[in-house]
Amino acid sequence: VQLQASGGGLVQAGGSLRLSCAGSGRTFSRYAMGWFRQAPGKEREFVAGISRGGGSTYYADSVKGRFTISRDNAEATVYLQMNSLKPEDTALYYCAADSDAGYLSAYSRPYDYDYWGQGTQVTVSS
Repeated sequence: VQLQASGGGLVQAGGSLRLSCAGSGRTFSRYAMGWFRQAPGKEREFVAGISRGGGSTYYADSVKGRFTISRDNAEATVYLQMNSLKPEDTALYYCAADSDAGYLSAYSRPYDYDYWGQGTQVTVSS
């Protein structure tokens, strides 16, 4: 599956952004999906994950209550709604697809994911 992330930009602290990740092909619903981010000089970190059918979602502690992951399998798209943004959320955000996750699972480790999008930059000013 090919993934195309979009929706990043520059926003003031406290603001919101919605990221989208469009997948190619007709097998999108077979993949658990995840959002990761990487700030300069830091390792890539898990942000949120969603199971194949969308019934289970998982979040990093740092974004719980502020970010919401969702998916539309008919549109082959996964979303990340980001509210109450903070300067520490500044990073390059990647979406990723995992072909081996169980139906209700989505993992937090980057090496579990088989396919990656190109990244979209999110910058939060203070």
